[in-house]
Amino acid sequence: SEPDLRSAEEAGIYLRKLRSILRYLGTCDGNMEEGSLRCDCNVSVRRPGEPYGTRCEIKNLNSVRYVMQAIEYEGRRQIEILEKGGAIEQQTRLFDVARGITRSMRSKEEAHDYRYFPDPDLLPLVLDPGWVARLRAELPELPDAKKARFVSQYGLSPDDAGVLVAEKETALFFERVATGRDPKAAAHWIMGDLFGALNRFGIGIEASPVSAEQLGALIDLIADGTLSSRLAKDVFAEMVATRAHPASIVEAKGLRQVTDQGEIAAAIDAVLAANSDKFAEYRAGRDKLYGFFVGQIMRATAGKANPALVNRLLKEKLAQ
Repeated sequence: SEPDLRSAEEAGIYLRKLRSILRYLGTCDGNMEEGSLRCDCNVSVRRPGEPYGTRCEIKNLNSVRYVMQAIEYEGRRQIEILEKGGAIEQQTRLFDVARGITRSMRSKEEAHDYRYFPDPDLLPLVLDPGWVARLRAELPELPDAKKARFVSQYGLSPDDAGVLVAEKETALFFERVATGRDPKAAAHWIMGDLFGALNRFGIGIEASPVSAEQLGALIDLIADGTLSSRLAKDVFAEMVATRAHPASIVEAKGLRQVTDQGEIAAAIDAVLAANSDKFAEYRAGRDKLYGFFVGQIMRATAGKANPALVNRLLKEKLAQ
C-alpha cells in the first residue's frame, strides 16, 4: 500500500478487504495464522503539516488483530519519544503478542547499505496492457460488486450484505438458501442462529452441520405455517445436533404448529377458567395481564399454537 493509511483501524479494514479479494480470486486461503498471508507494517508519526516521520517496520504479523494492536502500540511509543524531545531510530521491530508491545530486532540501514544489485537471471518484465485488460475482464465477481448486487437484488441492508460477502463461502451459502424464498429471512437465519452455532463449534460455514438446502427447508416450514418462529428455533437446534432434515424432526417430535381455531379457542377458554381471578382483574383495567394469558395459552399448547391466531382469538374473547 501507499503510505496513506491514517490509523490502525484503517489498516485493519484494508487488510481484511485485501484478504477477502485474495480468497475470492482463489489466490490463497488467506489464513494468516497458518502462514498463508503475513503482514509487515511500516509505522511513522508526524505533527500536522510536517513531513513524514522516520518509520519503523514491524515484521511478520499473523493476524489482523495483531496488526492493529502493533500499530496502536508503535504509534504511542513513537509519540512518547518525540514529546520527550527524542528522535525516532529507523529500525525493524517485532510484536510481542504476550505483552502487547513491539521490541527492536535491529537498526535499519539506509537503502544503499543493503547493497542491492540487479540479478542477471531475472529479466525485465513487461506487462502488455491488452493482456492485463483481458485478465481484468475475466475476474470473478469481487466482494464490493457482490455487496452492491445483494443490496439491489435481494433488498438487504448494506451492513447485512457486507457481512454476507466478507467470505466467499458465506456468500455462496446465502445465495443457495435465498433462491426461491425470502432472502431477508435467509440472511436473518444465517447471521443469527447459524453464525452462533458455528462460533460455538469454532468452525467455518464450509463445515456447517446444517446445509444450505436444510436451512432453506426450515424457512419454508415457517413460511407455510407448519412451524412458528419459536418452534423453528427448537428444530434448528436439533438440526445442528443431529444433521437431520427439518421435516423429519418435525414429524418425529410432533412439532407441527397448531392452526386449528377450535383447538386454540378451547385452550383459551381453559386458561381463562383456570385463572378467573386474573380474568376479572384484566376486565377491571389491568391490561398488563394480557401477556400472562398469552404465555399460559402457549404453555398449554406446548408452544405449538400459532401466535397470530392466539392473539386474535384471545382479543376477541377478552372483548366479549
